[in-house]
Amino acid sequence: MGPFMSPFNNLLCMLLGISFTVWFTLLLVFIIVPAIFGLSFGIRSLYMKMLLKVFKWATVRMERGAKEKNHLLYKPYSLNGIIAKEPTSLEEELKEIRRNGSSQDLDGSASLTTGPSPSSSEFEMSDTFYFCRRGIESIVDDEVTKRFTAEELDSWNLLTRSNYNFNHISTRLTVLWGLGVVIRYGFLLPLRLTLAITGVSLLVVFTTMIGFLPNGRVKNFLSEKVHLMCYRICVRALTAIITYHHSENKPKNGGICVANHTSPIDIIILASDGCYAMVGQIHGGLMGLIQKSMVKACPHIWFERSEVKDRHLVAKRLSDHVKDKSKLPILIFPEGTCINNTSVMMFKKGSFEIGSTVYPVAIKYDPRFGDAFWNSSKFGMVNYLLRMMSSWAIVCSVWYLPPMSRQEGEDAVQFANRVKAAIARQGGLVDLLCVNTNVEANEK
Repeated sequence: MGPFMSPFNNLLCMLLGISFTVWFTLLLVFIIVPAIFGLSFGIRSLYMKMLLKVFKWATVRMERGAKEKNHLLYKPYSLNGIIAKEPTSLEEELKEIRRNGSSQDLDGSASLTTGPSPSSSEFEMSDTFYFCRRGIESIVDDEVTKRFTAEELDSWNLLTRSNYNFNHISTRLTVLWGLGVVIRYGFLLPLRLTLAITGVSLLVVFTTMIGFLPNGRVKNFLSEKVHLMCYRICVRALTAIITYHHSENKPKNGGICVANHTSPIDIIILASDGCYAMVGQIHGGLMGLIQKSMVKACPHIWFERSEVKDRHLVAKRLSDHVKDKSKLPILIFPEGTCINNTSVMMFKKGSFEIGSTVYPVAIKYDPRFGDAFWNSSKFGMVNYLLRMMSSWAIVCSVWYLPPMSRQEGEDAVQFANRVKAAIARQGGLVDLLCVNTNVEANEK
């Protein structure tokens, strides 16, 4: 049996060798080389247009099937809330509760006496339970809390993570969803993992090599080219389709770039169009290895765990960096946490006390292709990245706003709020400070 298996094994090895050769050739020609030179063949844009047509057909088919089966797809009033509540007034809810309570009393009682209706009184002791429940709901489901939950789509993008009921409406949709699973996990995910490993490996190797060069123009030039190349490869690992607006306002050396924060990939999105000096805490493991290699080629600002809480030390290092006009602009996310890309939270004032020119940037993701929001309380970093790589694509728009400086008589908090309002206005996001102010004014 051995002589018969030997030709088969040779044929199998040859086919596997041809497959890997073709795979890496396509990878090199269509992805890695264009990333090095910042080129695009338009494949991702064509892919996005095709997905939109498929999503549109799936939504129409879904609505038709739901109508035939009299199936409720979703409740519009619960899309962005944590607790599902119908849009009814307080008086109507109280009357309904009293009506239900009085009907139960009448069923268990045969009394013939007549009197005023239980729902006609102005107040009953049982109403206190209703008010307590409404108060707790208001605390849990306030304007701030709901910004830390992913928004649900009113159309289906063939991902069960966006709506768990849509794929069971019809057989055609279920088959299409199954085909999508095969494409995303059988083809896209391996391709993206290969690209991610390639991009990170090249970043570590090349930045380490550049670190041995003496400081000067050559080192800075090579460092910028390597960072751009590697970040563009990582962007392609997410099938990210990014539209940049107003590039004439891109951050310049000696300034601070501030942006709204939705996901850890915000860094890759911005760094694939320009080089920045990163600010962050020193980590261990793979992240620590990447940080050590990057700082050899470019003056990033890494802090020890014990130094992060020292505001004066952080401010001094940031101030020393921006005073050197030869150094890259600092990239900072003043919110300090990830928000679900529907609003902008309060900016921390630290980066606005330095007195440097601030370059605001607004980032807005399109959730139809994949939700970029990182809910760190629900998903770990590895789990989140796998969800991103198994999505259809990451589509977003980036707006570079005109540079802003601190005005005379304006403190750091007022300056931060002015920058935040500009970012929210340009990105079509909700400025929670304005929302809270308007609510308080209405209550008064």
